[in-house]
Amino acid sequence: MTSPPTDDPTVPAHSVPPPGWEADVVAADGGTVHLRPITPEDADGIVGLMERSSDQTRYYRFFGPMKRLSDKDLYRFTHVDHDHRVAFVVLLGEELVGVGRYDRYPGTDDAEVAFLIEDAHQRRGLGSVLLEHLAAAARERGITRFVAEVLSQNSGMVRVFLDAGYEARRSYEDGVVHLTFPIAPTEQALAVTYEREQRSESRSIGRLLTPGSVAVVGASNDRGKIGHAVLRHLLDQGFAGPIYPVNPAVRHVAGVPAHASIEDIPDDVDLAVLTVPAAEVPGVVEACRRKRVKGLVVISGGFGETGPEGRAAERALVASARASGMRVVGPNCLGLVNTDPAVGLNASLAPRVPGRGRMGFFAQSGALGVMLLERASNRGIGLSSFVSAGNRADVSGNDMLQYWATDPATEVVLLHLESFGNPRKFARLARRVGRTKPVVAVKSGRHVGMTAGLAGTSVAVTEQSVAALFASAGVIRVQTLAELFDVGTLLAHQPLPAGGRVAIVGNSTAVGVLVADAVLEQGLSLAHERPVDIGTAAPPEELRAALQAALDDEGVDAVVAVYLPALVHDTAPYGRVLREISAGAEKPVVANFLSADGIPDELVVRGEDGMPARGS
Repeated sequence: MTSPPTDDPTVPAHSVPPPGWEADVVAADGGTVHLRPITPEDADGIVGLMERSSDQTRYYRFFGPMKRLSDKDLYRFTHVDHDHRVAFVVLLGEELVGVGRYDRYPGTDDAEVAFLIEDAHQRRGLGSVLLEHLAAAARERGITRFVAEVLSQNSGMVRVFLDAGYEARRSYEDGVVHLTFPIAPTEQALAVTYEREQRSESRSIGRLLTPGSVAVVGASNDRGKIGHAVLRHLLDQGFAGPIYPVNPAVRHVAGVPAHASIEDIPDDVDLAVLTVPAAEVPGVVEACRRKRVKGLVVISGGFGETGPEGRAAERALVASARASGMRVVGPNCLGLVNTDPAVGLNASLAPRVPGRGRMGFFAQSGALGVMLLERASNRGIGLSSFVSAGNRADVSGNDMLQYWATDPATEVVLLHLESFGNPRKFARLARRVGRTKPVVAVKSGRHVGMTAGLAGTSVAVTEQSVAALFASAGVIRVQTLAELFDVGTLLAHQPLPAGGRVAIVGNSTAVGVLVADAVLEQGLSLAHERPVDIGTAAPPEELRAALQAALDDEGVDAVVAVYLPALVHDTAPYGRVLREISAGAEKPVVANFLSADGIPDELVVRGEDGMPARGS
């Protein structure tokens, strides 16, 4: 911007900006920053930003070799009316790392927009974030169009405007690119915003699930303490990076050298797992900020679940962490797991976690999460990753949907939900993910209120609205945790049917009729008038022939194989028939082996890691 437009005194100014203009924002690299309207107290921050910016950055912004702002310009920069003149600053901790502003042209609905981002924080998408927030604020103030003047050498800033999804008009004169564009939220602009949001939030979760190093703050040699359990589980899982116990009272924990504080660790720390009492958490978070830790898992309880004071402490915890660039899992949570052998992360209280699989699993409850992981392990169900959000003060199911949407290791999403923080966003994300990956959910609390720990971060949604939300978003809703695993296992190991015509083949008419009733009750149709019953004495090859005939039938989209093991028969040959038929089929084959829990060994197609693979 060469010279700012003058103020228009005919329109009253807003001395206080709306509270909705302040937000924590996830940057393109997955880190977090805080965005808020500028205040006069930001003068020193603006001076520091100018001093840390390179000559080129200042030249691009001011079209000249400006070393520092004059007192008059500094006053103008930091004193705005939040109407004709609006400015937002971007903060990382206490440091001001970026500023964006618009100035309205007098008597028009146009405003000139410009940014200054510190060199060290360029290419983090902060310019795009500032543009989105400035455009939203401008629309509230009746501005319909932005104007920007950018030096032609400043290709990065030109791209920010052109890639924002607005229909920009360009002209070029004397080395300056002049851009004009309406700021109405077009479909393309919204799509660009959602895509940026998805990339940023996905990367922020990726940083939590793929750390290069982990510190356990509160690690202990006392086997009865959670700090001991978390450290032990990290070691037992074979985490690929260094593990740092933090405990000022001992020199070693579980045979690993300990450090008095996280700041005493000589190397970088990507993830810190906090197991200290709630009263000590704020001090640890501040130490993590100084250490530049990238993410926190707060297993400690004593926050939102305890009442109003705990909820206030929880909000302060998240605000401090996010303003310092850290996402938070928890507090009062089980932890997180990544089964990728290249990572081997079990930063949780679960002593036993499933092997590698293609299902991503999100649960809000910590205590229930231990049981769920144990049950999945017992049933041979593999997971790609698992996150327990606890009080869900920051990382939520929506964040996990963003991550799993593009995670190549995840093909099915499992959700255990107790409440919704942002149901509208959940519906949008679930609908998008569901186009390529099935989303299966069990929702508790249908008839009772939400738990205390979630009260401060949840929106009340009626059961009728939940049903409508799931239906509109294409979420497969199940009623029990057993069904959650059953449906997830089916989707992870079998192809999707092309239609709703189901054939039933088995050795028990009674069970076959029960399956037929269930098929019809779910709105599907029977491919044949009655189930095919080969009889309890039929040999394995007769079962093979009946199954193959059903699969070859063009009027069949899916096959349910019902097998009731007879005491006089060895079940292994029948299992091999089912496995071999299923492995070569393009239609799903669902086997109902009565009295068997999970996937019986004879039905398993094992991968190189020994876990059930596609075709099981």
